[in-house]
Amino acid sequence: MMLRDHPEAITSPYLLQHVDNPVDWHDWSEATLAKADQLNRPLLISIGYAACHWCHVMAHESFEDEAAAALLNRYFIPIKIDREERPDLDAIYMSACQTMNGHGGWPLTVFATPDGRPYYAATYFPPVDRGGQPSFSRVVVTLADAYANRRSEVEAQADELAHAIGREARFLDLLTREDHETNITVDRALDTLMHELGERFDATLGGFGASPKFPRPSFVDACLAHHVRSGDERSLMMATTTLDAMAAGGIYDHLAGGFARYSVDASWTVPHFEKMLSDQALLIRSYVRAFALTGNEAYAQVASETISWVLRDLMLPDGALAASMDADADGIEGSHACFNRDLVAKALSDVSGTLELDEACAYYDISEGGNFEHGLSVPRRPRGAPLIRNDAEEATRIALLEQRMTRVQPARDDKVILEWNAMFLSALCEAAATLAHPAWAEAATNLDAVLSATMAPSGRWLRSRLADAAGPSAMLADCAWWLEAKLQLLELTGDGRYLSDAQALREYIMVAFADPEGGFFTTAEHEATTLVRAKDLIDGATPSGFATVARALARLATITDDADLLAMLGNSVHLADPMMERQASSVPDLIEALGFLEAGIEVVIPGAEPEFVNANAACFVPYRTTIIGSHDLAILAGRSATKAYVCQHHVCQQPASDATTLEAQLIDARRDASHS
Repeated sequence: MMLRDHPEAITSPYLLQHVDNPVDWHDWSEATLAKADQLNRPLLISIGYAACHWCHVMAHESFEDEAAAALLNRYFIPIKIDREERPDLDAIYMSACQTMNGHGGWPLTVFATPDGRPYYAATYFPPVDRGGQPSFSRVVVTLADAYANRRSEVEAQADELAHAIGREARFLDLLTREDHETNITVDRALDTLMHELGERFDATLGGFGASPKFPRPSFVDACLAHHVRSGDERSLMMATTTLDAMAAGGIYDHLAGGFARYSVDASWTVPHFEKMLSDQALLIRSYVRAFALTGNEAYAQVASETISWVLRDLMLPDGALAASMDADADGIEGSHACFNRDLVAKALSDVSGTLELDEACAYYDISEGGNFEHGLSVPRRPRGAPLIRNDAEEATRIALLEQRMTRVQPARDDKVILEWNAMFLSALCEAAATLAHPAWAEAATNLDAVLSATMAPSGRWLRSRLADAAGPSAMLADCAWWLEAKLQLLELTGDGRYLSDAQALREYIMVAFADPEGGFFTTAEHEATTLVRAKDLIDGATPSGFATVARALARLATITDDADLLAMLGNSVHLADPMMERQASSVPDLIEALGFLEAGIEVVIPGAEPEFVNANAACFVPYRTTIIGSHDLAILAGRSATKAYVCQHHVCQQPASDATTLEAQLIDARRDASHS
């Protein structure tokens, strides 16, 4: 359909932003592809998301331009896709872009044959020739001419790219293990990962690689796991240096809480200001785990402030969570978040108990020349400065935030994404347990109730919705994180209904996504409307669906003593042994899933005694599954309600009669025996 003709059917705020463009945007559908085939017109596929700064720039420069739109409408069938609604399509066409250019990003701009095979792909194009880059209009005319007059070349290029996409999409099926006499162990994979990360680690500024710098919480989590299993201090240093640098930098919102998507520089100072729910969820988990391991109160503060920001600023009227907050406000990137000395003075005027003006500017590194644009500064803390605030510093933070809130605020993408909501729900459960925060536990059960009631109309699990309008069907990552969230709720509350929910999700996942030949497809069998039905293996800004479902199912299989499921998962995960052996940094979350399969630890607390529950939650233990309360499970048979048990593969140590003993057993169990 043409988007402007049916705005009421659109479930993406990003697509709604483009309804009034002069470009004749269509949705991705079989009907649109059939129209392209009938008219013998190629496709222009534009993929972005609502919070993306450069997506807004290209929209303003080119998609709102009448002349550029006329060219597109004359020669192409233009299609607009929200990458957050259709990550499967985004992954396929991003693969084409990376194949052609060696890199990718958003906005993603793809020229394809009427059946969807790409023949050219890139990212942003300027409105005029600039910096050696051709204008968008020039590219449109050139590629339209190629399709009309050099069809054989276009078809050859499309076939070549489609073949490359197919190989990457089914990469797991092409992996061979001829060099492996035995399965790789989790500790061998972790050692390989630490070696790769060590070569990329920025020992001064934290993070892995140069600018732009992205938070990679999975890398941090792997470093923490490697440290406790091996005793390697460098792994811990890589994790804490990175967490410290991000928490001090401008990528962290020191006034409101929460993290921007990435930093444009190596020092984490200037972010692209969009805030994604998924990033908050994964970073909360990393900071909570680091606090449990190190006792650093700053990590608990960062996690707490980030949770507060999500529950305050992303909470929708029905109790679900919005997808993101925009990078731009009033058409200017970061205008809602930056300060200069005059703005600080305005914020502090007539407010008592704050720092003096010079002290406040020094505290947040707000300088005369600024660290951003137009003499403005992104608030940050000087490297190495303490993050825990005294009363005057806290009063200053509140005053600056109140001044900031008087400005035009960024738009919010109110789309509810099941994957990201479940991801946050999982992190919230972990934070509630580790930091002993009952209000977060209540918030977690409330969010679960909302998602359970709204994300499966007519029995169809949704990937996303906008208010009451149902979006695309759930994909593997949605169901995998939903299963993970149910297991976290089971661990947090001991309520057996979450176990029943998890078992029902397992059945759906196995029917809709599992491949009898091994692994899991990204899309359900009845929803395959893409160029190729992919298997999601490589981790990106979020863990791959394959890694997430393998981890969640491994935990469920451990709880229910399902040996057949564990064996199937082991076979599937070990298909990726060559990746874990040679390119471990591509699959850190799959290594975590392997940890649950191979080195998983079960903590059984039948009586839900608070001293045991709290001691267990306060100790960081990789690959742990906790069973609390009374359930009809083999692992609980014959267990005393007044004791706690630390087990591995259902073989338990002597029962712990007190919290001190339990903690000692947990610390002993989490070590890799080969490093002892």
